Amino acid sequence: MNEHFRGFLRTYLDLEQGYDTSGYLRPTLMSFSDAYVEAVREGFIQVARDCSFGPAEYERLTNIEFPDRQSLHAYLRALYAYLFEEAERQPMPPEDRWPRTPGG
Repeated sequence: MNEHFRGFLRTYLDLEQGYDTSGYLRPTLMSFSDAYVEAVREGFIQVARDCSFGPAEYERLTNIEFPDRQSLHAYLRALYAYLFEEAERQPMPPEDRWPRTPGG
């Protein structure tokens, strides 16, 4: 995973920002340099092909928990479609968005 993609996840798809689906994400990404946008696009393609990238790694980067690899990758495919293929809406991460606390 390239550093631009890792930084994009940490900054724009973390627990605080990831649930904001108001439409700012695509224009924000597209305001960066072409090289940065391409690095993020390549990052999405890499994780789609990476069998080892799963919910645990995504949660370490974003603090958002996915129940399984399939739901995470479905979300990432939908996010890719929103960012790079003109899909109408940004997808929403899972509703259970708050980190679990021990005993709770």
